[in-house]
Amino acid sequence: MTKDTTGADRITRRGFLSAPGFALTNAMLAGAAQGAAQNAAGAKTNPVEVLASLIWDLVAANRILADQQVLDGYGHVSVRNDRDPNRYLLARSMAPEITTADDIMEFDLDSNPIDGRGRAMHSERFIHGEIYKARADVRSVVHFHAPSVVLLSVSGEPLRPIYHMAGFLGGGAPLFDIRKSTGRMTSMLISNAVLGQALAQTLGNSTAALMRGHGVVVVGESLQQAVGRSVYVKVNADMQVQALGRNIEYLDPQEAQLASVANDSFPKDWDLWKEKAMKK
Repeated sequence: MTKDTTGADRITRRGFLSAPGFALTNAMLAGAAQGAAQNAAGAKTNPVEVLASLIWDLVAANRILADQQVLDGYGHVSVRNDRDPNRYLLARSMAPEITTADDIMEFDLDSNPIDGRGRAMHSERFIHGEIYKARADVRSVVHFHAPSVVLLSVSGEPLRPIYHMAGFLGGGAPLFDIRKSTGRMTSMLISNAVLGQALAQTLGNSTAALMRGHGVVVVGESLQQAVGRSVYVKVNADMQVQALGRNIEYLDPQEAQLASVANDSFPKDWDLWKEKAMKK
């Protein structure tokens, strides 16, 4: 850890990787070593450091989404393993704001743990596994329950982009209704693979899908993109709920597409959010 100019402790990537409490499990190490290869330029990559860096960013993503009030004690974010696309990383069942590297678990796409060690798992991890199965382009998945998206999911109003930072919603966000999908009453949770498949089917090629009376799922081609999209889904939904019943001038589909091209990677946001969240 280092000190910033205000004297606050700041976690650095190097400090994180060398911290006494940081350790990759044998299963993760074996998977990383098996995936070792040379890049196109012929330079060797370090699979352990690549995996460690991914875990570091996933810890940051959990804390960012909590700091931005997207996640509270519930909700979760995952990332596909760069070295093995048939596996993904997700924290154990816990509050995202206090996630550490030791809390990160690896799963196959059936959402079975690679090295469970008796740790509690999210009952809705099937959201992640089934979306990764259905969408080869998706590298990260976020699920959350912000009040504004829950209200939109039951209001009959679609989630649509109000401003340029939510241009990625221009293609629409379909509504998943678990009761209609199953034809029966449920706990509303995506607690098995069949329900995960149904949600993934509703999501289709969209960037987000509302879940009636539950929340939303957001996907991205990178962890950074999925986190940024999730923050701005919440911001857009907050504004949309405030304007319900009024004549809202939404972005035209072409405006949304152009805005998405300009804003959909969120590099400045990611750096700022990570700096703030990892100081806490």
